[in-house]
Amino acid sequence: MVAPNLIGCSLIKRISKSSFLVGVIVETEAYSQEEASCHGFSGRTQRNETLFGEPGNLYIYLSYGINSCVNIVTGKKNWANGVLLRSIAIKGENERIASGPGLLAKRFGLNRNFDNLPLSPANDFWLTEGKILMGMGNIVQTTRIGISQAKDIPWRWYLKSSRSVSKRAKGDRIPPKNKCWSPSTFEGL
Repeated sequence: MVAPNLIGCSLIKRISKSSFLVGVIVETEAYSQEEASCHGFSGRTQRNETLFGEPGNLYIYLSYGINSCVNIVTGKKNWANGVLLRSIAIKGENERIASGPGLLAKRFGLNRNFDNLPLSPANDFWLTEGKILMGMGNIVQTTRIGISQAKDIPWRWYLKSSRSVSKRAKGDRIPPKNKCWSPSTFEGL
């Protein structure tokens, strides 16, 4: 499964030749064609075509016609699989600036115009391999949020020690600032 392996990876946006926006992924959700909450569950449509496309491309849709949600197509072509990027921590910025799919998309300037964009430095958006999670803390696996079907599938992961997580599992308290993990370097550049 790709979603938990994206925790600790960096999403990078090139702003100019020497300027970048870098955020570390701290929360993800997985979706697959065989379960009812996936946009590809009922088959291919014009709206979800990208989700059936090339792994490594962005699949961006509007949630309730308001907020953009950024997904990475995973798996194989012609099978709807994707990982929703739920939260990213950004060095030197408010810990809540990208702590939810809509906030993440807004901070990185991603909207439907970027749908089906391959993640690549040539396209000014790319991922780097994740940090070794030792030192970052444990990853929590729990159920997805904000969906009405297939709610019991535990396909959401987040970095327990991050204060940038959009919503914590029941009983999981936000770590104090002196015991939390936060990004300290611009890895991948």
